[in-house]
Amino acid sequence: SLTILVMKVFSGLSLTCHEAEYHTGNECCPMCLPGSRVKTDCTEFISTSCVPCLEGTYMNQPTGRKQCFPCYTRSGLKIKKSCTITSDAVCEPLEGFYCVEPSDNGCGAAQKHRSCEPGQYISQKGTASTDSVCSDCSDGSFSDGTFPSCRPHTQCETKNLQLLKPGTTSTDAECEEHSSNKTIKQQTRQIIIWTPVSVLFLLFVISVPVVFYFRHKIKLLICPAGKTTENSSFKLSLIPL
Repeated sequence: SLTILVMKVFSGLSLTCHEAEYHTGNECCPMCLPGSRVKTDCTEFISTSCVPCLEGTYMNQPTGRKQCFPCYTRSGLKIKKSCTITSDAVCEPLEGFYCVEPSDNGCGAAQKHRSCEPGQYISQKGTASTDSVCSDCSDGSFSDGTFPSCRPHTQCETKNLQLLKPGTTSTDAECEEHSSNKTIKQQTRQIIIWTPVSVLFLLFVISVPVVFYFRHKIKLLICPAGKTTENSSFKLSLIPL
């Protein structure tokens, strides 16, 4: 019995399987086709039992594995070509990301583009394969970190304004009106507000005596002095006082 055991051990060590077979125990079993995996190994009497890969997994080559590979998913990537049971998903960077692990089958990992700091501008915009490049603003210009180039500080005097707060490399200069201009604007605003009010009041003052005058004239026409009649008294009573 010892001799038989030794022979089995040596026969197992010297067992060489064909290219389309895999070694398990003392057997060379046929591999499963791409898109499937091994359910049960072969025996001396039956062949390998294979089943298709589950959704979300794949096998892209003949195999003796009992598990399919999981379809590739990582943050920062979007699917360019969906995963099938025979091929992995092909991915590419999302907008605002760039590939840091390029491969023959797409991108393996992506990283977000660098954000420039206030006082810097984006001198080179990031792409799907390269990161953003930031550069510092020079004196007299500014950027909040999102500009493609630095912007010159506002020159207050060119707008007939006075400087309130000097600009920095990250903020623009702040301007305000001269004191004399403020006073003129306030006076103009008051004139605009009070002119219509004054006109309406004047019209009211003028209209009151005019109304009373015409009402008095109408009374005299209907009921002349010393000729009061019953009929005229009735007409007069119809006129509101």
